[in-house]
Amino acid sequence: MVKANNSIADILVIDDDPIIRRILQRMLQSQGYRVAIAETAADGLDQALAITPPVILCDWRLPGNIDGLEICRRLKEHPDLSMSSFLLITAHAETASRVEALEAGADDLLMKPIDMAELKARVKSGMRLCQLTRDLKKQKQYLENELAEAASYVQSLLPQDTDKPPVKIQTRFLPSQQLGGDCFDFYWLDPDYLVMYLLDVSGHGLGAALLSTSVLNVLRSQSLPGTNFYRPDKVLESLNNMFQMTDQNEKYFTIWYGVYNRVNRQLMYASAGHPPAILLSQPEDETPKTELPLMTAETMRLRTPGMPIGMMPDTTYTWKRCSIPDNSYLYIFSDGVYEVPETEMSEPGEIFGLDSFIDHIVKCPRPGQLDQLISHATVPSVEVGDDLSLLEINFG
Repeated sequence: MVKANNSIADILVIDDDPIIRRILQRMLQSQGYRVAIAETAADGLDQALAITPPVILCDWRLPGNIDGLEICRRLKEHPDLSMSSFLLITAHAETASRVEALEAGADDLLMKPIDMAELKARVKSGMRLCQLTRDLKKQKQYLENELAEAASYVQSLLPQDTDKPPVKIQTRFLPSQQLGGDCFDFYWLDPDYLVMYLLDVSGHGLGAALLSTSVLNVLRSQSLPGTNFYRPDKVLESLNNMFQMTDQNEKYFTIWYGVYNRVNRQLMYASAGHPPAILLSQPEDETPKTELPLMTAETMRLRTPGMPIGMMPDTTYTWKRCSIPDNSYLYIFSDGVYEVPETEMSEPGEIFGLDSFIDHIVKCPRPGQLDQLISHATVPSVEVGDDLSLLEINFG
């Protein structure tokens, strides 16, 4: 057995015929390639794992229980070898055999008797394909790292939960597999007025995240000229004028914006194409039960009509006001909370839905059971296709 002891090789040849091995080795070495050889399937698998060569030449018919097809399948399933170009040497010219080889993962086939000019071309192409694949993998990993860093930055901008009276606020933010466009915030305009909002930018990716963080920074710094931040409708109108989608790479966003007066327990709110906030309160003749589901809780859907921000210039928005009962809860969320498959057995396209989610809110224990509230969207079998954001505000 002739075996190269190279720890590094450009090409691995797996063939039980010593004459073929020798011919291939000499020809490939004359082209400047470093060549390792193996005469059995087991030795070929071991060397492939140790060397991870860019190109593997393997005979289809090998002695023993493992043939070239099985070697191909095993190596293509290995994360370090899936990028190697696998060239299968065969005497089978039938279309069915070629299809079988390609389905097993072979990148190309070489027909016996081997034409040396064709071999050179196939190997050169295999080397180029492997290098391109490796470069793409590196670039993909780089982009994933950049997106993960961007996602971490977006999350760092979000406010921390608070349990200080007169309101207690808990939040959940579960980003999708892609960088998304959800963002939320809450802060006191003065000692008596609390601002709370949640926005959702259309689409995914860096563009959506950049727009959402830009809006957050504008609102947090109150950088909308001539805007009364105590008036939700005026805030939305100013945002619409500043962030027209024609200037934002055709991206728009929905938003729910509210201002709470803790003295008179009044909430003013306005929305722009966003799901309604849900105000949950006990009937006046009920005693609050913090440990039991509020099955008889009263719910209000807080929403005003209005186009998403950025769709149409000079849009006018309206606002509404409601009283906040004692021991009530306000839930503000993005559509990613309920636009998930209802069950594992659901038909394609069936989603949990807003009505089902509101029923789920009513039945969940309080206070602070947000993980249970979003459990339907976080089971391992459900792929989160959109950002999931949720605020629970307990007015005490």
